[in-house]
Amino acid sequence: MLRLLHTADVHLGARHTDLGERAAVLRERQFHCFPRHDRPRRGREGRSGADRRRSVRLQYPAAPLGGTRGRGTRTSAKASIRTVIIPGTHDLYDGASIFRSYDLAAMARTTSEWIVVLTPEQPNVWLPTLDAVVHGRVFNTKRGPKSPLEGFDARADRRATWRIGMVHGALAIPGKTDGDEVVFREDEIAKTGLDYLALGHWHSAIEGRAGNVTYAYSGAPEPVAVDQDGAGQVLLVTLEERGGRHLVSIVPKRVGQTRSEKLELDVSAIASQPILLNTIGRHADSNLVLDVRLTGLFPDTLDVDMDEVERALAPSFLRLRIRDVSIPAMPEGNMPPPDTVIGAFVRNVETQIAELEKIKPGSRTAPAAAAGETAPVDLPDRRPPTGLRSKTRPKS
Repeated sequence: MLRLLHTADVHLGARHTDLGERAAVLRERQFHCFPRHDRPRRGREGRSGADRRRSVRLQYPAAPLGGTRGRGTRTSAKASIRTVIIPGTHDLYDGASIFRSYDLAAMARTTSEWIVVLTPEQPNVWLPTLDAVVHGRVFNTKRGPKSPLEGFDARADRRATWRIGMVHGALAIPGKTDGDEVVFREDEIAKTGLDYLALGHWHSAIEGRAGNVTYAYSGAPEPVAVDQDGAGQVLLVTLEERGGRHLVSIVPKRVGQTRSEKLELDVSAIASQPILLNTIGRHADSNLVLDVRLTGLFPDTLDVDMDEVERALAPSFLRLRIRDVSIPAMPEGNMPPPDTVIGAFVRNVETQIAELEKIKPGSRTAPAAAAGETAPVDLPDRRPPTGLRSKTRPKS
């Protein structure tokens, strides 16, 4: 049995301009996520020395190197966990690459036996004690000249039982990934002959299978943007042989503190500003990025200062945004005369609403305004979109 710790897209030092003055909080969390996911587990999740020697950590830096990176890889080496790293599209392997300038093994106070960076010059590493070969499909340019998996077949390498691949790029989704620097297709994954393909570039965790190949994006251990609700974890991958078959299982482990939520409030049920403050305040959490949308009919009698509400609640969240998309309610009292602009407008809208309410469920036409004819109405199509199963492309 072989165990992998798969992590990617840490983005150390990212500016996080969308967080304003709270950006420093998230940058600090990104630095400290290394000790969290490298720390040895205890109790039921404890790993013996023999288990640790059968482990390898797969990593996609996507960040400048610093003391924390050295500390993270050093922790893995001390725990007898080998680390394999590939450059990404933000820290590419060009002439000015940090991977050419720094000796990661020396920074971690260990040897190249424990920390390996795969490059175009060294595209794979054989780990005989783990009975595994790790292949890194890397370019020395930001934009790949072709798919990193084009023509690749790991079955030609018979040095080990386990074949593991690493790629930093986008799984092709027509109309969504056309502008990405490095793109590959699902059918290319199926032809690689790998047991597991570890992916980086998308910041939300996704798992899939192409042919006999299991692949996954681990996502970022801390969100890189505030709307990435699939970030915050690493993947623990177990490869084992049973009955002559290679089996791969993936268990996500949460290491990130930051989470993102959306909250919709029907403003028609809010009677006053203190009630709105109390309703949103119940979700207070210093780790939470909360996006609040006020919907429904905004009562004419409700007096709310949204800026004041945000200022009062902002210290209770990592970030809070309140958007008012409600519709002003019709004013109470007598309707304006029909020969006025507002009176004619109100009556016209009410007539159209009444006509639309006559549409039978499932019908895609509505009564026309004249001659009793029918006219097409652009009603929403509720059929699920076609595409890559449930895997809509996360932000990268």
